[in-house]
Amino acid sequence: MTEKTDMKSMELSELTEFVTGLGERSFRAKQLYEWMHKKLVPSVEDMTNLPKALRDQIKEKAEYVSLKMVRRLESGIDGTRKYLFGLADGNVIESVFMRYHHGNSVCVSSQIGCRMGCKFCASTLDGLVRNLTASEMLEQVYRIQADTGERISNIVVMGSGEPLDNYDALVRFIRLLSDENGPHISQRNITVSTCGLVPEIRRLAEEGFSVTLALSLHAADDETRRTLMPIANRYSLSEILPACREYFEKTGRRLTFEYSLVAGVNDTDEEAERLARLIKNLHGHVNLIPVNPIKERDYRQSDRSRVEAFKEALVRRKINATVRREMGRDIGGACGQLRKGYLEKGEDTV
Repeated sequence: MTEKTDMKSMELSELTEFVTGLGERSFRAKQLYEWMHKKLVPSVEDMTNLPKALRDQIKEKAEYVSLKMVRRLESGIDGTRKYLFGLADGNVIESVFMRYHHGNSVCVSSQIGCRMGCKFCASTLDGLVRNLTASEMLEQVYRIQADTGERISNIVVMGSGEPLDNYDALVRFIRLLSDENGPHISQRNITVSTCGLVPEIRRLAEEGFSVTLALSLHAADDETRRTLMPIANRYSLSEILPACREYFEKTGRRLTFEYSLVAGVNDTDEEAERLARLIKNLHGHVNLIPVNPIKERDYRQSDRSRVEAFKEALVRRKINATVRREMGRDIGGACGQLRKGYLEKGEDTV
């Protein structure tokens, strides 16, 4: 059986070639593209200005990816919404909608599960199932925008998965998301998180994008980092940080260093001093994250006074640092928690 074309993952030039290959005139591709990426319709049947014969051809020869909402939780604290979406193959993924003063943000998953093994993350507990397609990544944004009725202006690829481990789909996702013929979200409002895949960081620097790179750092030395992140056994800080510097030099985009504070592990003033020395010349900003406890691990969150003391220790050493505002804590805000709970309980309610 011939594999169907994933139409929503196509750039406009590719879609034009596909449509003309069906014997249609090229302007139909622009109409089709707008239905998918501007009007966000959930099915081909909703594309009312396309001839029925063309819609029938599309259904026969192309796959039209549209996610189904399985669960939606809304925080009573800050209005954050957490979504569980069902995929065509029966898998589920999660995404988060957050309101900030600078605009609405969506946290997107890039894989089903993850194989990076970070010790404080629920996404990785059952390993990697598969990569998501560009269309499945886009659909998280589209279904949330359709559900909320509010424009999404900021995207963080920080949900389940390691984005750079799904490199080709990530790059296609960024191109489609920022295309002026589609969602037209500024690349400056897109952040890609990585735990430090050095060759892919260098590749991303060459793409000509202006997206922000966020490195999951979490420790100022390799030994501590290895206890938290198995990827540190493959790439040392002496390899990762030069790649990050190269990214800054090629793109001009200030780096973000994600640092999850774990009580008694990486939250001392001495650690803050080491961190400041490590990144002082890297033009970066430290985003401090009180770790979200998960029941499968015994890591504890640093208390508020320790978090503030760590931040002040960085600021005194001229390092720009902020504490991430906790969003959706009452609805299991950490990556992977909603999906894992759903798989364990088998619930199917919105």
